[in-house]
Amino acid sequence: MTTESDRLTPAQLRTLFLFESLDEGQLEWLAERGRIEQRAGGTLVYAEGEPGTCFFVLVRGAVVLSRQVRGDDVEVSRTDQRGVYGGAVQAYLGDQVDQIYRNSMRAVVDSDFFVLPAEDFAYALRSWFPMPMHLLEGLFLGLRNSQVIVGERERLLALGSLSAGLTHELNNPAAAAVRATSVLRDRVAGMRHKLAMIADGRLDGRALHGLVALQEEAVARVATAPKLTPMATADAEDTLTDWLEDHGVGGAWDLAPILVGGGLDAAWLAQVKAAVGAADLEAAVRWLTYTVDTELLMREIGDAVTRISGLVDAAKQYSQLDRAPHRVVDVHDLLDATLVMFKGKIPAEVKLVREYDRDLPPVPAYAAELNQVWTNLIDNALGAMGEKGVLTVRTGRIGDQLTVEVTDTGPGIPPEVRPRIFEPFFTTKPVGAGTGLGLDISYRIVVHKHHGDIRVETEPGRTTFRVLLPITEGAPD
Repeated sequence: MTTESDRLTPAQLRTLFLFESLDEGQLEWLAERGRIEQRAGGTLVYAEGEPGTCFFVLVRGAVVLSRQVRGDDVEVSRTDQRGVYGGAVQAYLGDQVDQIYRNSMRAVVDSDFFVLPAEDFAYALRSWFPMPMHLLEGLFLGLRNSQVIVGERERLLALGSLSAGLTHELNNPAAAAVRATSVLRDRVAGMRHKLAMIADGRLDGRALHGLVALQEEAVARVATAPKLTPMATADAEDTLTDWLEDHGVGGAWDLAPILVGGGLDAAWLAQVKAAVGAADLEAAVRWLTYTVDTELLMREIGDAVTRISGLVDAAKQYSQLDRAPHRVVDVHDLLDATLVMFKGKIPAEVKLVREYDRDLPPVPAYAAELNQVWTNLIDNALGAMGEKGVLTVRTGRIGDQLTVEVTDTGPGIPPEVRPRIFEPFFTTKPVGAGTGLGLDISYRIVVHKHHGDIRVETEPGRTTFRVLLPITEGAPD
């Protein structure tokens, strides 16, 4: 219960370090407007999230400050030092920020507080210290705006880098599809020409019907053609080349690789000879070769288009288009989508290892923002290793938390740097190569927005960033 007693005198106020440099007039002004309030041990002085109406200074006793994390009070600090303060500490910013209490204060033992209304505290700061207030206000708002602007720049740079890699990945199957389409057009034209030669009256209907049946069989063989080793392929091509040359078919060295690729052999070509006769064998073989080549080219186009579709799906998964911001997700899908975006950026001598625990349940999360965390951690890992190393992405579980680890085999983080890696704007990269917000953004996404944790273990040759996410649903921040 709050009670009000005598106010502090100017002399008593001066014993508090916060006011020791004020002049008599300022102390008297504070003494007139402030009051002493008492709190019993264990009672709440003010609660996080409530309107910030007062500025509190500890005169006697002890207090603990705490923050809400997933509905639990997490202790931030505990002290019995006279003069420590809390409450409406940002009152001087006025309506530029939400005037609420940023934490909770609780009396540990019976305590006395000097309490000043927030509007009086703001007036005193602005009137008595105009220049420091301008500097402090500029620092606070400037830092906040810089974080927003540079954070957007950081995301744009990451997006540009990933877009370049995605474009490179899309270009390969797209170019293959264009090339195969061009060749396919020529093969279809050649097949029409050879069919006209076969059907110019030299073959009776029964022979032509048998040839068409062999064509259908050739198409079926293409679909089930076995994968041969390079040595077995060379031997099969040599055997088929000899057979074609022995039977007077020109250009055997060009035809044999296509026929072998379609799963055709000399025994099958013997059936073609029996169906059409020796005189029309070359035209029939070339027509069937066009058929096989057409099927192979269509398969190549299908594979290329499937690859493009897969890349587009991965990009959509990465950006989380058309998805609810907060939903239950499988982190493996998010990790795989991010790794697809990085495929063009991973050096040839960097080995990627996935160690996934597929028994992990889905977790409630902001999927697009977690993808940004994976992007930052993977990009940093690749930058640490350079052109050679091992990148390991691992998932697991610790109690009621899901873990995602990104490990690199780089030189490690120096001891003098490690305490600062999550600081805004701190970077070890050369000028222009980094903004210093990657890990700061990751920390805020994981800790503040998902109520999880992010930790680092480092030594020469091994650095692991471990993200911990709650498996059970929590109130989204």
